[in-house]
Amino acid sequence: MTKSNPYKQKLASQLSNFDIRLLRIFRTVVECGGFSAAEVELNISRSAISISMSDLEERLGLRLCQRGRAGFSLTEEGKLVYQASQQLMASLENFRTQVNTIHAKLTGELNIGITDNLVTLEHMRVSKALKALKSEGSEVEINIRMIPPNEIERYVLDGGLHVGVVPDLRPLPGLEYSKLYTEESLLYCNYEHPLFNAQDSDLTAEIINKFEAVAPSYAQTAQTRIHYQDLNTSATATDREGVAFLILTGCFVGYLPTHYAKRWTLSGQMRALSPEKFNFTTEYQIVLRKGTKPNLVLDTFLKEISADK
Repeated sequence: MTKSNPYKQKLASQLSNFDIRLLRIFRTVVECGGFSAAEVELNISRSAISISMSDLEERLGLRLCQRGRAGFSLTEEGKLVYQASQQLMASLENFRTQVNTIHAKLTGELNIGITDNLVTLEHMRVSKALKALKSEGSEVEINIRMIPPNEIERYVLDGGLHVGVVPDLRPLPGLEYSKLYTEESLLYCNYEHPLFNAQDSDLTAEIINKFEAVAPSYAQTAQTRIHYQDLNTSATATDREGVAFLILTGCFVGYLPTHYAKRWTLSGQMRALSPEKFNFTTEYQIVLRKGTKPNLVLDTFLKEISADK
């Protein structure tokens, strides 16, 4: 007698709320990289997640992932289901926001992705716009994801995010960009660094190059990369907080945005080295998917952030 394959059956013609719940759990597991991290995010036990994943695989008739001692990984079918689930959730949210627009009641979600450490910018345009949004619609649910720019753009493209804030790196087809912030960065050292008491007039690129520097490992504009070419880079960091950590050791010099470094310059823990010579600016932009359908929550947020100029 031939043994039946538990993954041969097909999904029912209609998706139930239970199916959608299972897909949401599946998406979280994928985005967290496994059951353990998803356990915290979902606030349910690992065994409950495992049961949900098995239920979803049975209902879809597909093997979605490999899990065990070797770790968590998606099958090819799992990758396709994940992509389809992203489109489904975006469609469900679009439906909800469009119905809310009909009722002229500001409810729904705003999913926004932001590059790290912009909260200390003096302009506070994002915070002010979010405050205004909540004042107009107290039931609006705001979800912020702090992730690298390339991930923000990817999620905006596939509908996982409504809007993002990213540096002006390289425009991607399918996305719309509009100017938001101009950010200045200077070269800093800690008070224990040999250059801390040096005269700015004496500092040259050759002198700076004699000391170890930290550079970011995340993407930079071509103009920004020029400023790192003259540095004696011996350390890297995946974000600005990592750069600050290394500068504060007193062993490295490195570039930081002025708004982010302000707390340490005011306390005397850091100083900018010859700001007239060693500086650059970065443009930050609002990014949207081209052809985004009308969404009252998103439109209200964009209206408020455009008004705060």
